[in-house]
Amino acid sequence: MKMLLGYYLCLLVLLSCLNEPAESRTLHLDSCSVHVHTYELRKYYSDLRSDVIAGDTEIGVKLLDRSLMKDVQQGQTCCFLRLLLRFYVERVFSNYASDQPQQQRCSSALANAFVGIRRDIHKCHCHCGEETQRTIDSLHAEFIKLQINQAAQKAMGELDTVLEWLEGLGQKTHS
Repeated sequence: MKMLLGYYLCLLVLLSCLNEPAESRTLHLDSCSVHVHTYELRKYYSDLRSDVIAGDTEIGVKLLDRSLMKDVQQGQTCCFLRLLLRFYVERVFSNYASDQPQQQRCSSALANAFVGIRRDIHKCHCHCGEETQRTIDSLHAEFIKLQINQAAQKAMGELDTVLEWLEGLGQKTHS
């Protein structure tokens, strides 16, 4: 009996080591809230980050600037996130291609996570101001200046900026 109990205890410890924490943050976006699994997003992105950055040949071009995201106007966070998710789901993930199966799996997992967040945010009533729409329009304009695969590669490389911004929103909503 003691041996069986020890076996189950070891199995429980092993299983707890295999399960990664699914850290979920509730982001309060203006008048609504969405859940974002930041740990999951970071893990998938870190698995493909070095290859994505190495494949980016447009070093002098920047699609997303940290200041752009920090300057989101009061009451526009929900709209900005909704439009940014739309951009990534419809333009970036659908055009990003890797010849490595592991990177494709990570990219697909990120895309699915973004689709889930996007589905949740569609339940919100985000009101978009002209400035927010212009900001996203300028992102699209920079994106289409590049060849589509290179633009998707560039945007994937800049996901770090998006994730930092999301994590910052999560920290603001916890305080």
